[in-house]
Amino acid sequence: MPLLRVEGLSKAFAGVQAVRAVTFTVPEGAVVGVMGPNGSGKTTLFNLIAGALRPDGGRILLRERDVTGWPPHRMCAGGVARTFQHARPFPALTALDNVLVAHRHGRRRAADPDPDRAAQRALALVGLEAKAHWRAGDLSLVERRRLELARAVATGPDLLLLDEFMAGLTPAETGEAMAMIRRAREGGTTLMLVEHIVWALLDLSDQIVVLSAGEKIADGPPAAVAAAPAVLDAYLGATRPRTPHAGTGGA
Repeated sequence: MPLLRVEGLSKAFAGVQAVRAVTFTVPEGAVVGVMGPNGSGKTTLFNLIAGALRPDGGRILLRERDVTGWPPHRMCAGGVARTFQHARPFPALTALDNVLVAHRHGRRRAADPDPDRAAQRALALVGLEAKAHWRAGDLSLVERRRLELARAVATGPDLLLLDEFMAGLTPAETGEAMAMIRRAREGGTTLMLVEHIVWALLDLSDQIVVLSAGEKIADGPPAAVAAAPAVLDAYLGATRPRTPHAGTGGA
């Protein structure tokens, strides 16, 4: 039984189809990457799964329970957490207090009687334990993004959605971010990643779902997806060398 099942999910904005009849499954314990060109519907897909948007059609099943249309707070209580492209912590609160807020409003509060310990563990996961008492507004951009991950982890998710967590990082910072993602997985969390750093996404993922213009064009193991003609077309378009069709007389 998959942890997440998405069936025929669709969403349009003012007549523009952002996501069209997308179907895939996420196995429990896996890392599933979502890739595609800008405007392909990746963040809209995450917003639908996390409850920030209601779909126009299709279903979302979590452990085979229909959660379609649940609001974000209910999805969080059900075990789905997410990060955003732009981290927005409470700047006047310390890093520790930011994580404690997430713990309080997530589902982990019922399972862990020591919220401070849980928050410290989340900060240690992302390497911020030494800055637990710093105000979030005084953290660097990279540190605020790490705090965003710690807050999501503190809610106790079964499924964690990371939306461009590695965007804008240096190669060294990207390596550190990848290590954090692997630690989260080793801790028992299933992950979905939207990421434009394709090499990192291919390295981290067990499965890749590719969107183009709101439609799923590929779904499978990273190596197979990376070599799929439809994926190469979506990313490279007319710049990719093409084999002339029979009868065209060549170039």
